[in-house]
Amino acid sequence: MARAVSTKTKIGWTVVVWAVALVIFFPILYTIITSFKTEQEAIQGFSLIPSGTVENYVTVQTQRDYFKPFMNSVIISVGSTLLGVIIAVPAAWAMAFSPTRRTKDILMWMLSTKMMPAAAVLVPIYLIFLRAGLLDSRIGVTIMLMLVNLPIIVWMLYTYFREIPGEILEASRMDGASLWNELVYVLTPMAIPGIASTLLLNIILAWNEAFWTIQLTTTNAAPLTAFIATFSSPQGLFWAKLSAASTLAIAPILIMGWFSQKQLVRGLTFGAVK
Repeated sequence: MARAVSTKTKIGWTVVVWAVALVIFFPILYTIITSFKTEQEAIQGFSLIPSGTVENYVTVQTQRDYFKPFMNSVIISVGSTLLGVIIAVPAAWAMAFSPTRRTKDILMWMLSTKMMPAAAVLVPIYLIFLRAGLLDSRIGVTIMLMLVNLPIIVWMLYTYFREIPGEILEASRMDGASLWNELVYVLTPMAIPGIASTLLLNIILAWNEAFWTIQLTTTNAAPLTAFIATFSSPQGLFWAKLSAASTLAIAPILIMGWFSQKQLVRGLTFGAVK
């Protein structure tokens, strides 16, 4: 009886998980289907039957320069993530292994910045970027996205570092390891799963960031999120072409997530079981 109940429970949870997964994936699926419709078919109403046309993809590739915003997305997302990790590793190491009475307060303050509406600080940041000559530049957007995601990077690395036994670092110090050797040759290799998952997650966050990329770029540094916004014009929304542009924008990150899911899960569960 217990085995039968256990089997029914597993089947029930499997059905629930698949149902939730389908609900989450459905908007992506519908976007892909719509990208293979004509504009007339796209605005007629809900339908899961595409006409099979690739005209929208041809238009996106020929009439709009897709390659440039794609490269901007790659450079900005990877650059902001690497820069954030370089800054966050020493910060997380200090708070994990040399905590003070204010460490938790600092961590909470950093996390609280993610709760602030971005529009509330748009004007001062825009003026700062204008005076610094960083508007519509890859360097400016890279710095901005690094600052936006830095609290998450620090929090994730701090969590992973806390799971590493402090005795290992003490042993390295007794063997004469310098602070730099301890950080680079002892701590970092042990936290590779956590650092890898942090890199992957923050590349995804930076790739999908739309608010700051649209506000701080026009043409030269515009990534794919800003590229998608160009299909909304005073004449209306071009749903089929917008769907094609969205599909091309999300395809690289979906492929990367699919191939790196094991590493991502391993990193997110790093230290969960001792």
